[in-house]
Amino acid sequence: MKLRKIYNGRIVTPAKVIPNGSILIRGDKIVAVQEGNITAEGAEEWDANGNYVMPGFIDIHVHGGGGHDFMDGDEDGFEKIATTHLQYGTTAMLPTTLTSDKAGILETVQCYQRAAAKNKTGAQFLGMHLEGPYFSMQQRGAQDPEFIRNPDPAEYEEITKAADGAIKRWSAAPELPGANAFARFLVKNGILASLAHTDAIYEEALEGFKNGYTLATHLYSGMSVVTRRNAFRFAGVIETAFLLDEMDVEIIADGKHLPAPLLKLIYKIKGPGRIALITDAMRGAAMPEGDSILGNRRSGMKVIIEDGVAKLPDRTAFAGSVATANQLVRNMVTMAEVPVHEAVQMMTSTPARILGVENRKGRLTEGLDADITICDGAFNVQAVMVMGEFLYKKS
Repeated sequence: MKLRKIYNGRIVTPAKVIPNGSILIRGDKIVAVQEGNITAEGAEEWDANGNYVMPGFIDIHVHGGGGHDFMDGDEDGFEKIATTHLQYGTTAMLPTTLTSDKAGILETVQCYQRAAAKNKTGAQFLGMHLEGPYFSMQQRGAQDPEFIRNPDPAEYEEITKAADGAIKRWSAAPELPGANAFARFLVKNGILASLAHTDAIYEEALEGFKNGYTLATHLYSGMSVVTRRNAFRFAGVIETAFLLDEMDVEIIADGKHLPAPLLKLIYKIKGPGRIALITDAMRGAAMPEGDSILGNRRSGMKVIIEDGVAKLPDRTAFAGSVATANQLVRNMVTMAEVPVHEAVQMMTSTPARILGVENRKGRLTEGLDADITICDGAFNVQAVMVMGEFLYKKS
């Protein structure tokens, strides 16, 4: 098996940054990580030139990029999205759907199955994330209201069976009729249940957590905050996520969906071990600003990309992110003033643990997959390795 060595790098671990370290890779696995230079006769060498050497970024919520959306139902589009985000440090991802009719969801899942078998040049696919259609109409955001509905056992059982293990995560609103039974079904089938686009109060969100909703989808976006009903105050999903130490949260740290004070607040309360950074990127990621489409290119919603974010045409609300993974890490360091190793943790080992793949990915540790992202001090990507192969090198 091929032997490779990366040396002269600032190795980022969950605990610290090793100032001058090296990594030895045999085949697709990491076999050694140490401070200083590893002696390895016959190894192909890569000089990191003092740049950050980090675990590959893991994006557990991404809809598209490079002009493509997973809902397009296009195998070539799946590959283009994977190669687009690879250039920004992402080595693994969960392709994510939008609210749709059953036929649209099934089409996307079936396309995923075909595309995943052929994806060799971009970020790895770790499974599908279905976002919807079981949402609160009041918290739908840019989700198409035509397709929002309550959980239907016949429907979600059919979709899960057709997916044949491809679905790894499903987001829904826990207060809906049948939502807790849905969560129990997901847990039983090894699928991560995540609460999203929800208008639940604390008591409903707590009950959802007990039934399996252990992750809060894009915290602050599409979810309830403290409200008043007949003069009495009720805590919402955001407060629930803060109160439940065991609940994980994901955040869009693009600097638009969440300003610096909220990034700091979430970090202060939840800590890097409970926060996953996500791009939630739509097709406009890594594309010029201007007109775009959210969701399926044939039937999706027209949006405008400007100011580094996607907006509804009337500019009354955001309609998606155009972030890249390296941008999220940079923002946590520069805007939220988080130490580098903890910002990287939120893009690597924490999402790996949330997905249950921490025994394979998310850390630069002996025996784990050789997924590696190399960035300069400003988090501009210089090279990306997936399973021991450099799939991207900055020219």
